[in-house]
Amino acid sequence: MTLNDVWFLLIAVLWIGYFVLEGFDFGVGVLLRVLGRDEPHRRVLINTIGPVWDGNEVWVLVAGGATFAAFPEWYASLFSGFYLPLLVILVALILRGVAFEYRGKVDSDAWRRRWDTAIIAGSAVPALLWGVAFANIVRGVKLDANHLYVGTFFDLLNPYALLGGLTTLALFTTHGAVFLALKTDGDIRYQARRLAGRLGVVTVALAAVFLVWTLVSHDDRVTWLTAAVAAVALVGALVLNGLGREGWAFTATAVTIAAAVATLFIALYPNVLPSTLDPANSLTVTNAASTPYTLKIMTWVAVVFTPVVLLYQGWTYWVFRKRLRVTDIPSPEGLPLSPPPREKEAAAR
Repeated sequence: MTLNDVWFLLIAVLWIGYFVLEGFDFGVGVLLRVLGRDEPHRRVLINTIGPVWDGNEVWVLVAGGATFAAFPEWYASLFSGFYLPLLVILVALILRGVAFEYRGKVDSDAWRRRWDTAIIAGSAVPALLWGVAFANIVRGVKLDANHLYVGTFFDLLNPYALLGGLTTLALFTTHGAVFLALKTDGDIRYQARRLAGRLGVVTVALAAVFLVWTLVSHDDRVTWLTAAVAAVALVGALVLNGLGREGWAFTATAVTIAAAVATLFIALYPNVLPSTLDPANSLTVTNAASTPYTLKIMTWVAVVFTPVVLLYQGWTYWVFRKRLRVTDIPSPEGLPLSPPPREKEAAAR
């Protein structure tokens, strides 16, 4: 294994980390008005991801930076060909971050409603478009001999890519519902668990078709293995969710996302961006890579700083591990809110 292969693997790990962690952030945002029937409930939902959402986004920054440094040709072709969808993702992420900060600045229902809409859109749009982007990367795009994208925006909206986008949107939303069942208590917990079961059925159907389509196009024993892991984990997550084992169910949805992303990267290797015009035009881990010296320096930097980042983020999750309830949200007068009747009944059970 060369350093080119090592950095392809590391970039895959970074994307897996991003989708596992940011995936439930997206899911919570999408479900903000579904499970948040009033302001205290919506504040509980936002508070579940409040301490971690911005840290989770660091993974995509590191993944993009690693791609730029390790595979500059891949980065250049990818960002030029996918400029519009990536710009839309960036705007959506910025809008979502601003919404988190500004929704509580004015004590007005209309004000908060507008920013809630921004959170929902800023979560759903990236959840959809990331799937579209990665499906196109695996499928291949129109690259000429100079590794320039010569297709159009509408070439990216092919059936396989759109199915990939719907799959990631459904999977992240289910992942977020399971996370809410794990991180909350009372009425929200039981509603989230019930919703996760219903969403999971749709997710299983979409994921099954998408994975089979991928496996038929990229027939390989390893991809079949990782796809099987993803399928078993997703079905297991639904079973565990139904049994009320939220922690294990969340672990299973995380394994599902990790195995699904691993399947896409394994199907892609040794290419990093295949060409549908001519296989000779494809970018690979060899012709898209930086110099060996650059990769060597990057490897040492990663060896030193990666454990520090992982320890810090793990510590953050440990500190904010407590379940949240509506009664934890202070009223406008500064007093804790009393639980509504349904939450009292849920607590009694």
